[in-house]
Amino acid sequence: AIVSSKPQTTRTRITGILNRDGTQYVFLDTPGLHAPKNKLGDFMMRQADSAVRSVDLAVLVVEPSDKTEEAELAVLRRCGCPVLLAINKIDTVKKEDLLAVMRAYQAAHDFQAIVPISAKNGEGVEDLLTVLAGFLPEGPQLFPEGMVTDQPERQVMAEILREKLLLCLDQEIPHGTAVEITRFSERDSEIIDVDATIYCEKASHKGIIIGKN
Repeated sequence: AIVSSKPQTTRTRITGILNRDGTQYVFLDTPGLHAPKNKLGDFMMRQADSAVRSVDLAVLVVEPSDKTEEAELAVLRRCGCPVLLAINKIDTVKKEDLLAVMRAYQAAHDFQAIVPISAKNGEGVEDLLTVLAGFLPEGPQLFPEGMVTDQPERQVMAEILREKLLLCLDQEIPHGTAVEITRFSERDSEIIDVDATIYCEKASHKGIIIGKN
């Protein structure tokens, strides 16, 4: 799953699979929950809404702010499954500030558990996996042992290219770009040749992406 500082970087539901200690975790990474303002926003919210209706447990990942988002909580109230809160970026706040965040969210929703984590340095991530394991039903594995995602290679490549657009053109261009892989071939030396088409919202953005003229 690609990462950037731009809101709504994740546009579709992405499945990630983790196998460890006889347990298979299947994560459905969804677009961020928000109040949509355009058709792309509507699409992303439908993706998130449908995902949380099909899981055993929903995990709301938030930054350490005591301002709760009603759009997020409204979706979670409709999901009909237990909800866990993961407060990320705890390496950026003091302990007393973190406690205020936890109190604000506890007052806004009945979370099964609240786990403070730092994705940056790994703090709390093992605790989060331990808590998640307690909610997983017994049964056969849903995916083969070596599989890490259900995304086809072309989709993964298109997303990696879109991530680089977001990172390299951070100041110049809005995040309204899309990437389509039009040719994909692998040489005997294992080098992969890719042709990609980049779509953008306005003609003026084209010069920013590929250079003037």
